[in-house]
Amino acid sequence: MTRKILVMGLPGAGKTTLARLLALRLNAVHFNADAVRAEINKDLGFSLADRIEHARRMGWLCDQVTSTAAYAIADFICPTVQTRAAFGEAFVVWVDRIERGRFEDTNMLFQPPERWDVRVTATGTAEHWAEKIANALQPVFDPKKPTALFLGRYQPFHDGHKALVEEGLRRVGQVCIAVRSTAGTDEKNPYEFEYVKARIEAALDVHAGKFIVVQVPNITQIFYGRDVGYGVERIELPQAIEAISATKVRALIGTEGA
Repeated sequence: MTRKILVMGLPGAGKTTLARLLALRLNAVHFNADAVRAEINKDLGFSLADRIEHARRMGWLCDQVTSTAAYAIADFICPTVQTRAAFGEAFVVWVDRIERGRFEDTNMLFQPPERWDVRVTATGTAEHWAEKIANALQPVFDPKKPTALFLGRYQPFHDGHKALVEEGLRRVGQVCIAVRSTAGTDEKNPYEFEYVKARIEAALDVHAGKFIVVQVPNITQIFYGRDVGYGVERIELPQAIEAISATKVRALIGTEGA
């Protein structure tokens, strides 16, 4: 899911109010077009060419934020197909709450988008729509949905584990990562659960809402009877990924033998 969000629509539709609420909900960086024009894009007017360049710069600003794995929200009219193309790939929120804005030239220029992710109508408060959009961007883990289980020490969680979990996500849709309580039992288990959990959540951040991390006892045996209602399967990954060593990762981050 992209973290670059375009909140677009006619002037006076409520874009900025919605974007501010959404920024609070997502802890996002919010770029308002009027503020960006006043502080950065003073050289641009309102010709179509300048609008396209303004959109490109707004998109670039958002890209710099999302490159750090944060959310970025741009709220501006973005009136044409060309301006949206210049802004770049994004999660599009079309604020479609009014039929005409206060500037007639913009009304004539504005082209309703052919594609959007959320269309905000006149029904419902800005708070309602901010919550709806946030839920679309950050789905909540549903314990009743089919779920794949991964059990391990994850000392530490590394790219091999990540690839394995992502394959489980691809196959099932969501996963439960059960971390065995092995911290301190020997030199191969130096990390406490909270550290392991934080590392897992950071590595799988783009899949937020599709996984949960839980602590379990130091499970050493798994038994099951017949007709248990679930399958047990080994996922085979490319050899290069399966060869990733937790021992080597521990040594690289300076805890081997600690």
